[in-house]
Amino acid sequence: MSEIGDKIQEKCMAFGDRVIKLNDYLLEQECKKEDERCKKGSRIPITLKSVAALSNQLLRAGTSIGANNAEATNAISKADFKSKSFIALKEARESLFWIKMLHRNNYIDDKQFQSIYNDCEEIVKILVTRCKTLNNNRKKETKESGN
Repeated sequence: MSEIGDKIQEKCMAFGDRVIKLNDYLLEQECKKEDERCKKGSRIPITLKSVAALSNQLLRAGTSIGANNAEATNAISKADFKSKSFIALKEARESLFWIKMLHRNNYIDDKQFQSIYNDCEEIVKILVTRCKTLNNNRKKETKESGN
């Protein structure tokens, strides 16, 4: 991987780490609210089901960014690199959505929201730049080949 690729991957990994920790934190906090019900092993409270569903969606999308970026950097072709890069971007944008949902539903406060949202937005901007460059390169290649 190039030095730039390493830095992008490190940002993706760090974001994935944050998402994992946030997921665990949110579930612990919600369990504390329903302490007796959770300790007794009774049915999962409706509120816990909601936060678990939302945080699981963020967990999947947020960790998928780094996985797809790693796949892109080890791609077997230009088309594979482009495809994985666009998937990483889609997952990053999806992560922004789930972060907003967690905030709108008061599972994370303003400070938590701003911090993790900004981190994810930074990754989105990096990936948008990469994807635009890939599209521009493709257009140049098409023009040069006369198609």
